[in-house]
Amino acid sequence: MYEAHFGFREPPFQITPDPRFLFLTRSHRDALAYLTRGIAERKGILVLTGEVGVGKTLMVRTLIDRLPPGVETAVVMNARLSFKHLLYLALLDFGIQPRARTKVELLLALQEFLLNLGRRDGTALLIVDEAQTLSTRSLEEFRLLSNLETSTQKMFQILLVGQPELKATLSLHSLRQLRQRIPGICDVSSLPPDSVAEYVEHRLNVAGGGRVSGLFSPEALEQVARFSKGIPRLVNQACDRSLMVGYASGADRIEREHVQEAVRGLEDGYLAPHAAAIESIGT
Repeated sequence: MYEAHFGFREPPFQITPDPRFLFLTRSHRDALAYLTRGIAERKGILVLTGEVGVGKTLMVRTLIDRLPPGVETAVVMNARLSFKHLLYLALLDFGIQPRARTKVELLLALQEFLLNLGRRDGTALLIVDEAQTLSTRSLEEFRLLSNLETSTQKMFQILLVGQPELKATLSLHSLRQLRQRIPGICDVSSLPPDSVAEYVEHRLNVAGGGRVSGLFSPEALEQVARFSKGIPRLVNQACDRSLMVGYASGADRIEREHVQEAVRGLEDGYLAPHAAAIESIGT
């Protein structure tokens, strides 16, 4: 829509977790280092937490892209399911078609897969997203899965990814055995105020192939930072809507008033007038 007008090759503020757009703050760098080292050393159970919209899913996609060839991964997105259903979905994502769906058969299929993988010196990583919705029973089942090991190393690793409530759940007395197996919980925070401008500039450069820079005025970026409170998802929404408003008004640069109009629409739940006109043309 506005891409050609501003010189982009692709939309710069999509909310899809594309690792090319990852902007590494201190907490993001620490999280990647924690996860990469934990998997390399086969720690067993790792935990990544953060508020909604701070980029946890993008971190996980980046991590998967950086894993060495011997690590097989499976991702389960719907943690509200029973443990048996979670295990079944994990097996499917590992490329395993269980012969039966009883819990025993599923566990036997996983064990056979891990033994074959171990003969090639490989390891398996299961990533459970939205893990704050897991029941305490499922969490305890995952602890038992982490017992799958040889005399020298873990055969199976689990990464729990969730909102801050997950930390509270893991601190429950009934889950103390699980908590003792976790080598620290890594938390991803929102962008510091002075990093919002760098984040926006980074995404503009990626989407513009290095040809787009300084598109948002300093005053516009201040408005974006104030509205978003440093949460990347909200930064993306504000910047995307501001570009629509700027394009509709024929502007070559995004100013404070474009962001203000865009933010009013986001806060009130409707499209700003210029943006609404553009979207109606495209439908």
